[in-house]
Amino acid sequence: MPLARHGRHGARLGAAGLLTLAALAGTGAAHADAAAPRALPAGCSGTSPITCHYGVSPGNYDVTVSVGGAASAGQTEMWVEARRLMLPATRTAAGAVATYAFTVNVRQPEGQPTGQGGTGNPGLDIRFTGSNPQVSAVSVKTAAQPLVAYLAGDSTVCDALTGPYTGWGQMITPAVRPGAVVANYADSGESSGSFLNNSALFPALLSKVRANDPVFIQFGHNDKQTSASSYRGNLISMITKVRAKGGVPVLVTPPVRRLFDGNRLTATALHVNGVGVNLPAEMRAVGTAQRVPVIDLTATSRALVESLGPSASAQIFLRSAVDGVTDNTHFSQYGATRIGGLVLQSIREQNLPLTAYLR
Repeated sequence: MPLARHGRHGARLGAAGLLTLAALAGTGAAHADAAAPRALPAGCSGTSPITCHYGVSPGNYDVTVSVGGAASAGQTEMWVEARRLMLPATRTAAGAVATYAFTVNVRQPEGQPTGQGGTGNPGLDIRFTGSNPQVSAVSVKTAAQPLVAYLAGDSTVCDALTGPYTGWGQMITPAVRPGAVVANYADSGESSGSFLNNSALFPALLSKVRANDPVFIQFGHNDKQTSASSYRGNLISMITKVRAKGGVPVLVTPPVRRLFDGNRLTATALHVNGVGVNLPAEMRAVGTAQRVPVIDLTATSRALVESLGPSASAQIFLRSAVDGVTDNTHFSQYGATRIGGLVLQSIREQNLPLTAYLR
């Protein structure tokens, strides 16, 4: 499912159930600052948005930012690289400063590994948006061997460079504490087989995996004609190779499409493919046989979408009135946040390696 090209950003966070400042409890320290309004940090320019650029090489970096500090109240969001959210909308009182820390993965190309949609800029890019964005300090330094959570998947996961399309991998990053980082190698249009065999995708990811790094593997949307044996074989190959590097493979069944028959999702929505293979069932069976954790995102996203019903569930996906396109497969920013929340919930429930680093 290659992403269509659209330039609009999705709506900002704000509805119930999204990651909010409360999710970052313990990571920020706010204090009043009676000093005069500060100049922007080195490398930053603009007012709304404020953009910052740092000419670092690909790798992982510890980034500390201080937002606020101006004579007026502020409302600031922080995004890095290809629309990865790091700090949800954060309010600061006039003269107050709040400091937050993150570990950020920098790649080139910075969005999808094959360069679909654009390659972005070399180095680290940070954008501070919001109704009145304020930033008074930025620090960037090389991270010392963080735990890296790798994402292997398709367009429902990937770092989409431009809105309104948003992968859930772009929206789980605010939940990850410093010392761990998300490296999103998902790529639009990939099946389990194409991802496995493209040198820019699974082989590139695998070359960087270190002991105990989790690798989250989600495929199904583009395995429309894949046989059961081929699908199982592709998953087992990825599992075996990740384990050989000391990594921890985690299977993620594909999230549902919004295709209803009455108030229930259709078999196609639940990823029974064109040759009759129930892909989530096959993935669950592989997980059992290989003793690999499985995040059943098909089941949890089905429960979410069916609970909302045919009409209200449209907000999870892309709507013409809001996003300029109607799409019952790809997520809005709101939807990607909800789906990402289901992934995070399962990570916590199963106590997977990333759990200790979740806020």
